[in-house]
Amino acid sequence: MADILIVEDEASIRQVLSMHLTLVGHAVREAQDAATARALCAGKAPDLALLDVMLPGEDGFSLGEALLSCGVPVLFVTAKTAVPDRVRGLSMGAQDYILKPFEPAELLARVENILKRTKREESAVACGALHIDFAARRASLSGKEVPLTNLEFDLLAMLARRRNVAMSREELLAGVWGYGYAGETRTVDVHVQRLRGKIGAAYIETVYKYGYRFACPTEERA
Repeated sequence: MADILIVEDEASIRQVLSMHLTLVGHAVREAQDAATARALCAGKAPDLALLDVMLPGEDGFSLGEALLSCGVPVLFVTAKTAVPDRVRGLSMGAQDYILKPFEPAELLARVENILKRTKREESAVACGALHIDFAARRASLSGKEVPLTNLEFDLLAMLARRRNVAMSREELLAGVWGYGYAGETRTVDVHVQRLRGKIGAAYIETVYKYGYRFACPTEERA
């Protein structure tokens, strides 16, 4: 997933943002002002910055210009509702703008859309003893390759790329088998059971009456 910088002077809002972003697998760094944010970016630029406009000292627009000039995508998160402020943020090159108060689901959707446009897809995922190499289309468990069919790998890859996010059977069916597939969602259940038999049941959780979620086994989570 992505490395995301949150720059927000209100601790409660930083906590909410961090909680939701971490829950879906992103790594989060937090700053309460522009000076702290600049220091955090000095060693490694984030994949995306969520910036509040009304910061103490240097404002979010000024910080946003600096980050954008370094190639860091910016999403402004602010209570400023005036159209000129929104136009200013977007005109300087920000990827998006969301107003407070916001629904977490909307924020996550906007973040995912930005990352799809700006961030290269990860080439591999390591989760406990399981390693998935997307480029080579291989999965290994404790160093031993797991024999997977093309459909099984595609299903595993789709779940793993969205780890910790619940995916519906319909979404998985469309993403793996294609929208033109005439089969039923039961097909997804059958292939999930086969995957569990090969990599272990703990990696793919059932979301009751909805679908499935990929996650590291509880004892292996950081």
